[in-house]
Amino acid sequence: MNTNWIRIAPTSQIPPREGRAVLIGDREIALFNLGPSTAAGNQFLATDNQCPHQGGPLCDGIVTGTSVVCPLHAWKVNLETGQVERPTHGKDHCVATYPTRVEDGIVLIELPSAAARAGEAA
Repeated sequence: MNTNWIRIAPTSQIPPREGRAVLIGDREIALFNLGPSTAAGNQFLATDNQCPHQGGPLCDGIVTGTSVVCPLHAWKVNLETGQVERPTHGKDHCVATYPTRVEDGIVLIELPSAAARAGEAA
């Protein structure tokens, strides 16, 4: 499968320990800044923005470590794997995750080619 790296936003637009919604074509993605993780700077992770429980906006959740707590019903989702960590009966659910990287102060997300062609983020 072919993929494309999409330029999303300057790193300065996403404060540490927060998330932001990004619309790429018809796909809504949550981009999170986990804060300083290496000498190179902040770590960014991306997932689909809908909680697998009832579609809550993950970008508005509370970031804790490498997880986010959904603002609607407190489901906890691991941002690295997309797996639900809490509640235990939700562990068979997950959200899609997307590779990220930072180039020249800009966060990029890797998407399958068809999704990338649908439109670039601001």
